[in-house]
Amino acid sequence: MILVSACLLGHKVKYSGGSNPHALLMKYNERGQFMAVCPECLGQLPIPRPPVEIQQADGAAVLAGNARVQSADGKDVTSCFLHGAQEVLQTAVAYGIRTAILKENSPSCGVHAVYDGSFSHNRLSGQGVCAALLAQHGIRLYSEKDMTEELLEKLLEEDKDSRQ
Repeated sequence: MILVSACLLGHKVKYSGGSNPHALLMKYNERGQFMAVCPECLGQLPIPRPPVEIQQADGAAVLAGNARVQSADGKDVTSCFLHGAQEVLQTAVAYGIRTAILKENSPSCGVHAVYDGSFSHNRLSGQGVCAALLAQHGIRLYSEKDMTEELLEKLLEEDKDSRQ
């Protein structure tokens, strides 16, 4: 199995109540090798909810206790993000998952970048809270922006081979 951010598979779990459907991932979802996850839902955040950003840091800083996750209306939701990330990690471990494809720029799932906490669409390099936790446990991360048909075929083949 490959973990995939649920929003990329059309699940309406985005903070706004929408999704971020990714055509290539949705096409390959029919193969039954994806496990849809949403760390923010697993962290018991509602849908819809105010937008959230990590404050002037990335997910690794949050995991280390050096940064907070805050909503646009000022609510500290760090504990929800930590809980959701732990739930996703437990799922990955239980299923022997070694690869994840996650939503770029998300405060949970960002692989290469996250928003900087100013709610002005400025990004900084780094990972979201869940992505950082998965990476710390050796799970390979890709964002939807990394996906090509060739790469996805390779990842699916590796996944299939690892289960035989």
